[in-house]
Amino acid sequence: MSSMRPRRSSLTLPRVCYYVACVILALIFLFPLFWTVISTFKSPEEISAVPPTFFPQQFTFQGYLDLFQAGAGIIQYLGNSILVTFLTIALTILLSTLAAFGFARFPFPGLNVVFVLILAGLMIPFTSIVTPLFVLLRVLDLQNSLFGLVLIYTTFQLPFSIFMMRNSFESIPRELQEAAEIDGCSWFSMLFRVMIPVAYPGVITVGLFTFFAAWNEFLAALIFLSDSDRYTFPIYLVMAQQGQYGTVNWNSVQAGVVISALPCILVFLLLQRFYLKGLMSGAVKA
Repeated sequence: MSSMRPRRSSLTLPRVCYYVACVILALIFLFPLFWTVISTFKSPEEISAVPPTFFPQQFTFQGYLDLFQAGAGIIQYLGNSILVTFLTIALTILLSTLAAFGFARFPFPGLNVVFVLILAGLMIPFTSIVTPLFVLLRVLDLQNSLFGLVLIYTTFQLPFSIFMMRNSFESIPRELQEAAEIDGCSWFSMLFRVMIPVAYPGVITVGLFTFFAAWNEFLAALIFLSDSDRYTFPIYLVMAQQGQYGTVNWNSVQAGVVISALPCILVFLLLQRFYLKGLMSGAVKA
């Protein structure tokens, strides 16, 4: 028994160090978010004070009030962002699921070449094709349109989404497909009634990635939207940051950051276990 005690203590020490390191890293990553939330309740003078105060000496909601009163109102711009985001998610999941199912279950000559060409879209910087996209949307009469913005977001999300969904479908055993064929399922019936319910972690992962990208995107919305009533929420934050005499209203900026980050945090916390399963799908052959 005495010979086992040192071994137990030697095994416990690395575990304690591991948890201490995790706590320290968590505090480092959470501190900017905590500081942002605390700053929203400070007065404009206190938020610009040097040296800065840690907790607000004068608790105020003025930053949130200014944000809701600026421009045409925050509700309209939040509605635009919600509409664009959810349409992008729906279109990306639909197209990537159909394409990935074809790549995973319908082998054809040149399949890998076509798949690599699709993945090559990940290497194209958005800024390098802004002008062609602008001309294309103008020809299609989708310039200054939320639906045109949805098409742009969907296009840039498809390469990664197809890659993710193909891995999810390939991780499903072939025996499940053969059993569905024996039961008389058509390909579309097999996809929506058999394959997708099994590969749902991949679907949720694609939806999460698309949500984060579309909800926080700024540059494309700024370039392709010209009417202020169609602006998305990130552009509204830029409009709402102007204070008196050209100064930056940091209270409104910080309040907007909190409102913008809150849906992302809540969605990730609710779906993180499916997100991890989706990322790991296809890592091990079934």
